[in-house]
Amino acid sequence: MKRIGITGQKGFVGSHLYNTLGLSPDEYERINFRKEFFEDAEKLDAFVSKCDVIVHLAAMNRHPDPEVVYKNNIDLVQSLVGSLERTGSSAHVLFSSSSQEERDNLYGKSKKEGRQLLADWAQRSGGTFTGLIIPNVFGPFGQPNYNSFIATFCHKLTHNETPVIDTDGEVKLIYVGELVKEIFDQIKSGITQAEYTVPFTTSIKVSEVLEKLQDYKKLYFEGGEIPELQTQFDYQLFNTFRSYFDIATHYPVKFKQNIDPRGAFVEIIRLGIGGQCSFSTTVPGITRGNHFHTRKIERFAVIKGKALIQLRKIDSDEVLDFYLDGAEPAYVDMPVWYTHNIKNIGDEELYTIFWINEPYNPDDADTYFVEV
Repeated sequence: MKRIGITGQKGFVGSHLYNTLGLSPDEYERINFRKEFFEDAEKLDAFVSKCDVIVHLAAMNRHPDPEVVYKNNIDLVQSLVGSLERTGSSAHVLFSSSSQEERDNLYGKSKKEGRQLLADWAQRSGGTFTGLIIPNVFGPFGQPNYNSFIATFCHKLTHNETPVIDTDGEVKLIYVGELVKEIFDQIKSGITQAEYTVPFTTSIKVSEVLEKLQDYKKLYFEGGEIPELQTQFDYQLFNTFRSYFDIATHYPVKFKQNIDPRGAFVEIIRLGIGGQCSFSTTVPGITRGNHFHTRKIERFAVIKGKALIQLRKIDSDEVLDFYLDGAEPAYVDMPVWYTHNIKNIGDEELYTIFWINEPYNPDDADTYFVEV
């Protein structure tokens, strides 16, 4: 079992890496990191001495004064190098640099020089070092106006704001889940690569990204329709977009009932993609679910009875409660990385329709059981 610590554990990439490591508890032990460790040499040394692998992600991306960005990022690397030397660590250190290394800005300069400082440490100490030069990263839960333009666009479109394109150029992108896989592959290789360029997986114009997101807003955010998703990038971008909803106020979404003397007709889901649709009955007091997905798109629709649907992001303690009643049929969609369940809280059988975008495959279930 490898003991892995992540500086910047609570950040965008760090949280995805930390949570993904948690899916393999027999293979990896996560050594918790807190940002104040950088201000206390004793605590930093204790952290470093516990780690077989250290992924250094902590950094500042933006600040009104670029000199502050440069100094902050260099200071962090120097603190880590100092601790590695004091503890005589033989950890495999991975460093997240950026494709901005070659640009004429202080952020890129801080990344390039930081990577060299760690490469020099590895050469002096005989340690293992991987310098990752990473393209633009996007994915769920990125911080708008900080991590990526996609995070900014998604947040604006789901919060009644209008995105603006500053420069419509071709951008090279990698999804955060793909980057995490790259990091895993480098950890498993255990070899030194002072300069490893992580390949981008999508090249697309900024305006094309915005066009797709505007389509998602119209069809899905406003209309509840799952749009046509033709490529892996489309799925990644759609799941990213969904993560910016204010979930507590967006759900449950009530269906439109068409009522006539015969009864009622309700359209449960309109699809641009296929998937699997299921029906269940649940007796009073029973709870189903308590699991999460990292890529699947799923809808719970209550058509008869009373239900409590609960959601919790797996690295949060906040539980969101949604009360649904078949008298007013409604649905809740499950965001990725949110564990969820549904409980019959009424006195009669609960009727629920479940839709998910891919049929169940026991060899690749993307289903992880965690209590809400």
